[in-house]
Amino acid sequence: MRIRDMSEPVSSGLAGVGLVKIAGFLFGATFASIVVMAMTQPKSTREWVVALICTVIASICGGAFVVQWFELHRWAEVWEGSVALAGLHFVCGLPAWVFVRAWFVYAEKRQTMSLTDMIRELREALRG
Repeated sequence: MRIRDMSEPVSSGLAGVGLVKIAGFLFGATFASIVVMAMTQPKSTREWVVALICTVIASICGGAFVVQWFELHRWAEVWEGSVALAGLHFVCGLPAWVFVRAWFVYAEKRQTMSLTDMIRELREALRG
């Protein structure tokens, strides 16, 4: 085997680190989805798909927002920090299904109302 045929160890190592970080974020999002759907069973396949999408997106995007807001980028430099970031992404995904489920229940009870009336009702309720 010639030396030129071998892969460069530095680039291979960096690729492995990148894959570990991506996997950590996806594990956080996946486990958040599993937990929320196990705790509140979706009533239909449509609700299951919406729950999955909303939880994963909220987990990934919400976690990224928190990392940016609190400037936690340095955590990604070490294994323990990557694990902590995966946990952060997990926690950020948990509220998503609660909000989606609440919207389903609210909208289902007001099927005869127009969207404008629903918005007006929400504004009045939030003003207190």
